[in-house]
Parts: sequence; C-alpha cells; structure tokens
Amino acid sequence: MTEDILNQLVTLSNHLGNPDLDYVILGEGNTSARADAQTFWVKASGYELRTITANGLVCVAFDRVLAMLHRTNLSDQDVKDELNAAKVDSGVSIHPSVETFLHALCLSLEGVNFVGHTHPTAANALTCSVAFDTAFEGRLFPDEIVVCGPAPLLVPYVDPGVPLARVVKQLLDDYHDRFSVPPRVILMQNHGMIALGRDAAQVENITAMMVKTAQILLGTFAAGGPHFMPPKEVDRIHARPDELYRRRLLGVA
Repeated sequence: MTEDILNQLVTLSNHLGNPDLDYVILGEGNTSARADAQTFWVKASGYELRTITANGLVCVAFDRVLAMLHRTNLSDQDVKDELNAAKVDSGVSIHPSVETFLHALCLSLEGVNFVGHTHPTAANALTCSVAFDTAFEGRLFPDEIVVCGPAPLLVPYVDPGVPLARVVKQLLDDYHDRFSVPPRVILMQNHGMIALGRDAAQVENITAMMVKTAQILLGTFAAGGPHFMPPKEVDRIHARPDELYRRRLLGVA
C-alpha cells in the first residue's frame, strides 16, 4: 500500500512539473502524500517535480514535524536539524523541504491525503499583485465552485517554514469555523498555491481549475473587473444535489 501511494505521488509530481502546464519551473514547488496515520511522504529539497523519482521523496513523522510549531527561538539550523530528525529512515541523506510543515498541517485535515504546492504563472500574477486581497473576494463560475470549493484560503506573505505554518494553522481553523470543511485551495501572497485532495487526481483537477480561474480573473481585470456571482448563488451551487453528484463523478467530492 505504501509503495502504491509513493508511486502515485511520483506520478502526481511529474504531472504538476510538466513544463507545458506552466505550474513550476526548475526546483519550484513540492508535493506530499499520507503514508499512514503516523507518517507522510514529502518532496526533498533541491529536486525538480518534472523529473523526480521515488529517490527524491522522503518519509517523515507527523508528530516530530508538528511539534516544531510549538517551539520558540528556532534558528534556521535548528529547523534543518529537526526536519532531518523527523525522517523515518535516518540513513537517508536527502533533506525534507522547508515546506514540510505546511504539508503536515494540510495532510492532518479530514479527507486530505495528497497535497500539491505549485507556483503557476497565472496564479502568481494575482498573488503577487496589489489586487491579491480583492481578486478572490467572490466566485466567478459554477465549475470553480464545484472543483475548488466555496472559497480559497488567502494567506498574507509570511517567511516560509515555521512562521508561515503557524499562520496557516490559525487560518485553517478560522476557515473551518466559517465553512465547516477544509479548503481545497490555499493561495499565499507573493508565493504560490496549494491544492488539497483526497487523492492525486483531485489535486491535479483542483490545480488545473484554479489556474483557469486565475486566467479568467486576469482577463476580467482587462475588461473592467470581475463580476462575481451573488453569495447566495455560490452557496446554492456548493450544496446542490446535482452538483454534489457531478463532484463525485469528477473525483472532487
């Protein structure tokens, strides 16, 4: 079972790294997948999603990673040392990505087994803009809601690693209080996006739809600005029985 999950994660990583999709280049982005209740696989630092194999993924323990979020005065070297100590196989020489903390948080959410963090040009054109706070205030079209959920989680710029993970943890709690479900998309200012899915296919579908949404948003700003759907219509699409059925067929339920 663990080997099957690892193979799925490699395939997902290679797909997200496909240059034709323009999600990442070079060593950008990272991916992860829950191995079991105690551990998960995550991309190691320095590897390229486009060409990564199982040798570029490292298995780490949830409890060791999450425990660091409660420690204070961690230096960069402390973080590196503790991440290496969190490896299930201490003999593995590769180092877990500094974004391992984000992956641990996301994979701890109900129904989330795979995570894909990318830097699509279209999405980052908005996350890096002065319109970041307003561009995602509403939803644009039904399929965005069906695939990507009622709203993305927006995160202000924070130094990657432990500081970012601490902020994201609080925002995840706030999101669940509002919507009663985990987000499917996290958008990080001046950074990139994260897709959270039950399986690898869901992460691929969410990423693709969010990138299309970003492209449409960019087009609307060139044509006078976005015309968001009324909130009651968003709620209606999110809860309609026929859309719930279609969501299951699309593998994004």
